[in-house]
Amino acid sequence: MNQPASPMKSSKALFISDLHLQAGAPKTIAAFQKFLEKKATQAEQLYILGDLFEYWVGDDDMDSEAVQVIVGAIRQVSDRGTAVFWIPGNRDLLTGRKFLRSIGAKALPDLAIVEFGNKKLMLAHGDAQCTDDINYMRFRKRTHNPIVRFLFLALPLSKRRKIITGYRQESKKANESKSADIMDVNASVIADLFRQTGASVMIHGHTHRPGRHICTTEKGECTRLVLSDWSLDGDTPRGDWIEIGMDNEIIRHSVLEL
Repeated sequence: MNQPASPMKSSKALFISDLHLQAGAPKTIAAFQKFLEKKATQAEQLYILGDLFEYWVGDDDMDSEAVQVIVGAIRQVSDRGTAVFWIPGNRDLLTGRKFLRSIGAKALPDLAIVEFGNKKLMLAHGDAQCTDDINYMRFRKRTHNPIVRFLFLALPLSKRRKIITGYRQESKKANESKSADIMDVNASVIADLFRQTGASVMIHGHTHRPGRHICTTEKGECTRLVLSDWSLDGDTPRGDWIEIGMDNEIIRHSVLEL
């Protein structure tokens, strides 16, 4: 996926995750629009690593003003020459072909490998690597079953919204009783992925625990970069993105810089 540097762009790639956009978070939507206009249009590539939306019940539910604003803003970035790539998260797993066409994006596998210069990167949402959370992994297996997804999307839109609302409430309650470590990625799983892929860097979200972690394997040190969630409507404004510059340097930026 290497691409030649463009004189019109100032960054090779940007990575974001876990914005959880919804109508009730207008400041976060506004920050995302500003990020797209000021930063994403100046990048050769934009990678959205899941949970862009707080929830998604199907591509037939794209008529709300908030969704139209978000979709339109991403499409403008794509139309201005930035290649947009999409990995769905657990909240927007049901995004489909109509959504991808609308934003002008290309879907990537749950675990994608990309290269920039001599750097090989693994990209993921991150939930598949949280293997210590047994109950969630069982739920994830069901929701990724094509038959289950087909049957769910065949339900009336109102029924799907009700089911998703109920699940979100149950999930929030269940997470309150789980330790933070259980909901984090499994270190052994991450190490195995570095060995199997030969990547030296991994970027993911999902855990809402932004940071930089070193994983040591037989081939040397590898770096795992965790993206923050975005929230500009709460008491603690936060959010970040990761940039790969034209010199292949990896830099983390705060949304508060916008």
